[in-house]
Parts: sequence; structure tokens; C-alpha cells
Amino acid sequence: MNSMPSIALSLCLIVFCGAAAAQDASPAPVAGGIWKAAIPRQPMHGQFENMDPIGLAAGARILADCSLNWVSPDTGKLYCFVSGTSLVYFLQSPGTNIKSAEAAWIGMHQRP
Repeated sequence: MNSMPSIALSLCLIVFCGAAAAQDASPAPVAGGIWKAAIPRQPMHGQFENMDPIGLAAGARILADCSLNWVSPDTGKLYCFVSGTSLVYFLQSPGTNIKSAEAAWIGMHQRP
């Protein structure tokens, strides 16, 4: 009887158990995920009172903490985003998205 399979099995168990023990020793995840670890120390003041421009364009006021942001190279204005998806979508056409958000913002602040 060949003992090679049992040695290989023993090594696999040792490696697997060692990896499981290492995972148990890792710190607990930060609430809010990886992006929330980068919340600015000082409050940032973005356009639209820190509302996500993509949310505004869709008619929703979604407050962002500015941990994800973009500064327009043309105007120097700061725009804050609530998610990476929102930022990536915005960057596909920043000029158009800014215009849509501005129009929605003005519409939200007009008195009937």
C-alpha cells in the first residue's frame, strides 16, 4: 500500500487548516467597506451641497460624504459621489452629466 496519497492528504489538511487559522486572526472588516476607510478628515464642500450629481439628474437627493470625488479640470469645482458606480458613470460624459445635475438642482430649488 502506497502511503503517498495519505501524506498528500495530510499536507493539504495542514495547509487548509493553517489558512483557516490565519483568516480567523485577521481584523474584522470596517463597516461601510473599503471606500469608507478614505472619508476625508476635514469636511469637503462639493457642488450641489455634496449631493451625488447622478442622483440629482435622476431626481433624487443623495448625500455623499465626498470619499469619492472628482474635480473638474476646467472649473476646479468638486463633485462628490455616493458610489464608485456613480463616479464611473459620471466620467463617461462629465459635461453632459454636470448640465443634467445643474438643471435638476435648479428645478429642485425653484419655488412653485
